[in-house]
Amino acid sequence: MDDETVDAYLERIGAKRPERLDPAALRELHERHLLSVPFENISRTERSPFDLVEAELVDKIVHRRLGGFCYELNGTFGLLLRALGFDVTMCAGRVLLGTESGPVEWDHLCLRVDFDEPYLVDIGLGWFSRHPLRLNSTEVQTDAAGEFLIEPSENGERIVHHNGKPLYRLWPQARELEDFRESWWWHQTSPESHFTQESTCWLPTQDGRLLMLGNQLVCQKGDQWTDEFFNDDESLLAAYRQYFGLELERVPPPAVQS
Repeated sequence: MDDETVDAYLERIGAKRPERLDPAALRELHERHLLSVPFENISRTERSPFDLVEAELVDKIVHRRLGGFCYELNGTFGLLLRALGFDVTMCAGRVLLGTESGPVEWDHLCLRVDFDEPYLVDIGLGWFSRHPLRLNSTEVQTDAAGEFLIEPSENGERIVHHNGKPLYRLWPQARELEDFRESWWWHQTSPESHFTQESTCWLPTQDGRLLMLGNQLVCQKGDQWTDEFFNDDESLLAAYRQYFGLELERVPPPAVQS
């Protein structure tokens, strides 16, 4: 990622180049990314599925200003962090929520960023920690998004818990983008994948979150929940633009049929 692309990416998330490569700088970039780039599966409808390679990830997130899910969000954020000089490793995980995981053992891409100690960086789950988590800590870590616990498991694996429930299994060993290609493609195209069942778009806010499910917008602000339905294409596209910053070419189509 060249300097011009780095500057465009930082502008996309409303951040400046960090003066120091430390946990505080990582924390700032992590939060700004979460609050700026939505977790979504709708952009698969914008054009034919693209390849899981660096240039196309950067084009999608930085230049076309869309969102994505873990492979795209964490994959591209990892490229930014490396370009800035952080020590970044791509890692594999498996979500433990009873969803279909596809043809390979892992179905999630996350990041490890190393300082004197390693941090778990994950902006690719839609609703996860607002800030990086200390990967080797066995204590509960309190965050704006709840309480997190990283439990050591066999063979160096970790189980990441959110609010007392196991969320995903993490393998901290290094992976490459190519290792995720089969699972990424399955999640984009298979009618068995939950990503093809209904269009969804998540974006955390300073005091809650926004969620678009089909044509329903759900807004959480503190303990208050409201929803709104958009019954025509024009108003739905305007809502994506207003609430998520997404300029879509067309309304997401119905779910993939088996």
